[in-house]
Amino acid sequence: MYTLIRLGMFFGLFFLMFALGFDPFFAALVAAAISFAVSLLVLDRQRDAISKDVSKKLTRDSEGKYLDEQGEIEDSIIESKEVDQVDPETNESGKA
Repeated sequence: MYTLIRLGMFFGLFFLMFALGFDPFFAALVAAAISFAVSLLVLDRQRDAISKDVSKKLTRDSEGKYLDEQGEIEDSIIESKEVDQVDPETNESGKA
C-alpha cells in the first residue's frame, strides 16, 4: 500500500506539472522531491507497517535459517516432487 501511495503521488505530480508545460526532466525531479518529502511527513504508519513486514520476513532462527512458514511448506512440496521424478537415463523412479 505504501509503495502504491508513493507512486500515485509521484505520477500525479509529474503529470500535473507536465500538463502545465514544464520540462519532463524538471517535472520528474520536482515530483520525486515533493513525493519523497510528503511521504516522510505524512506516511509514517504505512512506512512502519511495511518495515515490520520486511523485518518479520527476514527474521532468522538460532540456526541462521529464515522463519518463513510458507517457505517451509513450499520446500516440502518441492522435495516430495524431487523424490517422485524419474531419472531419464535409467528410466527408474527416484523413490527409495
